[in-house]
Amino acid sequence: MSARLPLAIDTGGLLLPETGVLSVLHPVASADLSALPIERTEVVQSFKPDFDHFLALGYSCVPSSDTRCSAALVCLPRAKALARAQIATACRRSTGLVIVDGAKTDGIDSMLRECRKRVDVCGPVAKSHGKLFWFAADPEAFADWQAVPQTVSGFVTAPGVFSADGIDPASELLGQALPAKLGTRIVDLGAGWGYLAAQVLKSSPVERLDLVEADAFALDCARQNLSDPRARFHWADATNWAAEGRVDTVVMNPPFHIGRTADPSLGRAFVAAAARMLAPSGQLWLVANRHLPYERTLDECFAKVEDAGGDSRFKIFHAARPKTASKSTPTRMRR
Repeated sequence: MSARLPLAIDTGGLLLPETGVLSVLHPVASADLSALPIERTEVVQSFKPDFDHFLALGYSCVPSSDTRCSAALVCLPRAKALARAQIATACRRSTGLVIVDGAKTDGIDSMLRECRKRVDVCGPVAKSHGKLFWFAADPEAFADWQAVPQTVSGFVTAPGVFSADGIDPASELLGQALPAKLGTRIVDLGAGWGYLAAQVLKSSPVERLDLVEADAFALDCARQNLSDPRARFHWADATNWAAEGRVDTVVMNPPFHIGRTADPSLGRAFVAAAARMLAPSGQLWLVANRHLPYERTLDECFAKVEDAGGDSRFKIFHAARPKTASKSTPTRMRR
């Protein structure tokens, strides 16, 4: 977007409304919004690390919004169902333009073709392996693209959240491996829409379970999936979230991607975060893909590390007695 948006404004014929809110839907932290007047720009971002990034830059930020705006800019996500839902939301909210920007790898070409079948499209402006196009907001033309609540094995999920179409097999494997007694204070780091937390709450000794999740949409699903009063919900970056006092057990199926790039440092940051919040006798239960190299970080952060099983795709670790000092440093997270 850093190249396409100013090019569209300067030479591509894109005329932004002179008044009213310019709403930008779900830009990633690397997006350059400097072509928009900051005093009129609203950033809608449900992913907490990106939300915090734009908030620190001085933008008005909200995790979601239904308020009217004079133009809405959709930063196209890779998940097609989510992309359609965001365009439908932009059409419902905007009184003027809907602008769509995305990379080829995010499906911008196919989205342009789909939009041309429904409305008169202006542009596109092509640059930096992507395209930007715009059209007059028409809610009726995209009414069938609105997000529809969906369920997976009785759990509510949403378009674009991790494992939206089925129970994640790694989380399911870890849920089956958890012991009956986990302690009274439990934390689920990267809790998603709440499958693993639901398994934890089957343990009667649990008095409090904190679900920590960076995706506000996933956390909203978890709230619907878990009516148990022992559950507490936190929209936060798990790598720097602080628990209220020491906890007995941390469970996790940590993310290991930044965008599309695999980055094991995310999982290592989760391990370090768990070690910081656990009581001296606390324990960690972790599931991960077999190829991810978490063993060294586990040994650095815990006095006792055991292979607790798994299968051909995933490995499960049980770590206990966190060390007082960790050599790992927090890293921004993204599934």
